[in-house]
Amino acid sequence: MGLMQYFSKDEDKRAKFIFNLIAPVYYLIDKGTQDNYREMASLLNKQLPLAEKDILDVGCGTGSWISTLANYSPRKTYGSDFSEKMLKQATKRFPNLECKPQTDESLSVFDDNSFDIVTSTFVMHGMKKEKRSAMLEEMKRVARDFVVIHDFYKGSSLMVSLLEFLERSDYINFKKHFNDEMKQAFTEVTIVEGVKGNALYIGKI
Repeated sequence: MGLMQYFSKDEDKRAKFIFNLIAPVYYLIDKGTQDNYREMASLLNKQLPLAEKDILDVGCGTGSWISTLANYSPRKTYGSDFSEKMLKQATKRFPNLECKPQTDESLSVFDDNSFDIVTSTFVMHGMKKEKRSAMLEEMKRVARDFVVIHDFYKGSSLMVSLLEFLERSDYINFKKHFNDEMKQAFTEVTIVEGVKGNALYIGKI
């Protein structure tokens, strides 16, 4: 189907097309995120010590976020993504990362309570509310202790705004409403704000 997928009304087909398309050069974007990822990983480790934890990164892309968390000595790190080409890049860059494909917001390849922490970085804002809710439920299902969402919180750069426009994401509504969505999904939610307009939304199982 090629380029026609970008114009599809199906947001999953559209997103998959975009991320498969940019996967070979996504490392250029990754380079710009590394300082932020290191900062946010440090903040997360202070909230939830990561040592000896089993961690799944949902929508792992080329593996940059989960590889940053791996610096804190988790027992095992896993990644999942619906873009086959992103997973190919992730396993190429980080051979120790165990990756599995996912279907849309379903994590059916994983059993209940499989991981201590289930996380995602800059994934949820790309989904409409109904799909975010379904994804949170799946993340809760496979997590034993915590679900951690690293995503937008306040503000955004011109480049980010342009990328989100091209992706046709829901990030404006996400920033307005995701805090409330987390509170509906979890009995206890902690927000740890970063310095560049993003935050960690930590939901306790």
